[in-house]
Amino acid sequence: MRDYDIEIAAMAKQLRIGNHILSVYKEIPATEPAEFVYRLLEGLIEKRAVERGLRYRQKAGFESIKLLKDFEFDNIVMAQGFSVEWLKSCQFVRDKQNLILIGNPGTGKTHLATALGVKECDAGGSVLFYRTSKLVQYLVELHETNQMKRFWKQLEGCRMLILDEWGFIPIHQTGTRLLFEVIADCYEKRSIVVTTNLPPAEWNRILGDERLAVAIMDRLFHHGLLIRHAGDSYRQSHSLMRECS
Repeated sequence: MRDYDIEIAAMAKQLRIGNHILSVYKEIPATEPAEFVYRLLEGLIEKRAVERGLRYRQKAGFESIKLLKDFEFDNIVMAQGFSVEWLKSCQFVRDKQNLILIGNPGTGKTHLATALGVKECDAGGSVLFYRTSKLVQYLVELHETNQMKRFWKQLEGCRMLILDEWGFIPIHQTGTRLLFEVIADCYEKRSIVVTTNLPPAEWNRILGDERLAVAIMDRLFHHGLLIRHAGDSYRQSHSLMRECS
């Protein structure tokens, strides 16, 4: 008996459409040739989109995977005219707007930022996730070894840059200058999502250079939306120490 799967796999390789076709075509109930071809191509596109999303998730550098369905939106406050559904749609990425997620530790800022990043990855957008202190350290190392081109190339195709734990650690002048260059490069070209527990009025203190701090805030806030996270710390309310007390 002729083994069509072997021949299909060989032709799929020749056409560079992958071996997903072997699993997809067997699940199609259509009897009409046109419908069969349509559903086959539709299935291949869906499989490819899933694979692309997984690749983008891996490249993003998330510390853990968080999903929007697991986030409690009751404790966030946004400006009038913006809704949770708007936020979940990631329309701000298409509009190249920034988000400033501000609130006390444990109120879900990193969860929300990560979940939005994962949503964008799954939609076919490239995302980069950095803890701010680690990004600054990385930028300084690249600068000192004349390798900044590596980062600019990495940033080039990015749609969303997530800067987590902004303001936790003071930044020296060289780091602030390099951070400004990154934010200036992103301005009106891609979205930046910042998570912080520090009010913007105190950013001068951790950035160390008032002139650069003003320039950074100007670019972040011009097309930016402030989202306040209220409520108690999730980590404290779900800790083992609390349960045992």
